[in-house]
Amino acid sequence: MTKSELISHVFECTDILTRQQVEKVVNGVFEVIGSALAQNKKVEIRGFGSFHVRKKRARLGRNPQNGIPVSVAETRIPFFRPSIEIKKQLIECKFPTQKSKK
Repeated sequence: MTKSELISHVFECTDILTRQQVEKVVNGVFEVIGSALAQNKKVEIRGFGSFHVRKKRARLGRNPQNGIPVSVAETRIPFFRPSIEIKKQLIECKFPTQKSKK
């Protein structure tokens, strides 16, 4: 699902807000989450999951073009941990199986 699909779905679920207002709300939520993560804060949405920042330590990598070792600096990456409720929904969901090619 893309952000525009999310906005359309939320807009269809409400009779109070206009599409532009829904778009502002969705963008605002994403901005607040991004801002909190940039400040190294944890964002927890009960029943959905939590976002936090993980640090990847500095390491020695390799340039794939020429194989020369290069130093890779420490970085911070966003991480999402789903709630138990979301995990249960995924377990209960029946995914279509792929048909084998003959």
